Amino acid sequence: MLAILEAEELHKSFGDTAAVNGVSFSISEREIFGLLGPNGAGKTTTIRMLSTVLPPDAGSVSIAGHAFSDGTAPVRQLIGVCPQELALYPELSADENLIFFGRMTGLSRAQAKERAAETLQRIGLADRAGDAVRTFSGGMKRRVNIGIALMSRPRLLFLDEPTVGIDPQSRNHIFETVLQLRAEGMSVLYTTHYMEEADRLCDRIAIIDGGSIIALGTAADLKGRLGDPTRVTLEEVFLDLTGQSLRD
Repeated sequence: MLAILEAEELHKSFGDTAAVNGVSFSISEREIFGLLGPNGAGKTTTIRMLSTVLPPDAGSVSIAGHAFSDGTAPVRQLIGVCPQELALYPELSADENLIFFGRMTGLSRAQAKERAAETLQRIGLADRAGDAVRTFSGGMKRRVNIGIALMSRPRLLFLDEPTVGIDPQSRNHIFETVLQLRAEGMSVLYTTHYMEEADRLCDRIAIIDGGSIIALGTAADLKGRLGDPTRVTLEEVFLDLTGQSLRD
């Protein structure tokens, strides 16, 4: 299967601290790829490099054949980024938020309005389009956050902890949305601390710790390292690989 993203030997240090040390992996077209790791493992730094926010010290990244070394402007037209932190204007309505961010990606006002209506339908908030985001529940705000990342109709979507602290209904709606996006041809890089989410959604999973990829494969592959994949949980694999001690 063709790769939408290829990362080779990525390195990034901050002072004397090596945050990312030789990370390599690829994401295929129409793949949901999980990137899991404990706090301080290098996951966030890796995502920031892959999404063009942070330049690597060494290594290479290409998205849909566009090498970052040739400039990131073409790449940014192909990706959508939904950060863990909510990037919303609470006094604006859901519709106004989507239109504003759509205009920021270069859409005309007419295009942004049309796409906002489509996106609100997709994220299940068409009936709340005109309501101020400050009146929304945490789960509804998360869905608007994802909607903003979808306004550019990206080929590759970065979802960083999209279900933190939300109700089961919104979490399930996000799962359904992600699976539908894959069915429509989108690729997704998905990070989460909820192992059952990664097991349910991701086609392949990479576990990162100490700035390096320490395991990569399907959930069944990873669980098979410890025993019967139908009995072993992904959480057991994660703890076996990264240790039981708390990370702050």
